[in-house]
Amino acid sequence: MKEQVLDYSLVPAGLVIMVIYHLFLLHRIVKHPTSTVVGINAINRRIWVLAMMEDISKYGVLAVQTLRNNIMASTVLASTAIMLSSIIVVLMRPSNGNNGGGNNNQGSTGVALEVVMGDRSRLASSIKFFCILVCFLLAFLLNIQSIRHYSHASVLINVPYKKLHSPYLSGEYVAGIVNRGNYFWSLGLRAFYFSFPLLLWIFGPLPMFLSCISLVILLYFLDFTFEFGEVGDTSSSLSTGEDVEQGSRSVGLVQTLVSSRNFTENAGRN
Repeated sequence: MKEQVLDYSLVPAGLVIMVIYHLFLLHRIVKHPTSTVVGINAINRRIWVLAMMEDISKYGVLAVQTLRNNIMASTVLASTAIMLSSIIVVLMRPSNGNNGGGNNNQGSTGVALEVVMGDRSRLASSIKFFCILVCFLLAFLLNIQSIRHYSHASVLINVPYKKLHSPYLSGEYVAGIVNRGNYFWSLGLRAFYFSFPLLLWIFGPLPMFLSCISLVILLYFLDFTFEFGEVGDTSSSLSTGEDVEQGSRSVGLVQTLVSSRNFTENAGRN
């Protein structure tokens, strides 16, 4: 009974710490995006898309190649997730050995777990493996959605929308698709992060709880940035507003640099 108390107390506490941190991160992304790495990257990706679509003849190949690299990254994570899910399914199968499952130091997988602290019952082992399986399947689905958005953006980014004057296509729309693809990729990677404490849960609730605390501390330094302060922080700056204005300025800067380079090349030839 004492071993089960550890599972009933430390495991929920570790999960609550993870959930509270990600709720806090979500609040900062929505309200103060320039204080988070996700918000800064979203603004920079929007600027990049606007710059690439300003001159498709020069930057079209670069844009498609960059999106293809992102597709490959999502494909690797999706393949890894589905492979690990298959392994977890195999481990969840009950053992058909001669011991008949009578050994208390063995879970439903038939693997000796003498080092395990906490609940060692077959039900507990099944719950642990099932939670890990859900994490990997969720990572697979999120990365598939990321591939979907990146593939769609690779088609639209080479469309000369300024010549077509279509009300259904703009640089901001394509930038939104690219950002959504990256959001799904980030969530898929976050599902892999969640799997680490669950994997350590196999060895007991204490390693799982300590890994949750360590992971939150590590993610804090990876998710937040203090280089840009909170200039221009608004709840809508990820979709419209100052980042779009910054994108237009960056596009103008790109045009100026290209014009200067062409002028220098022509002067050198003459």
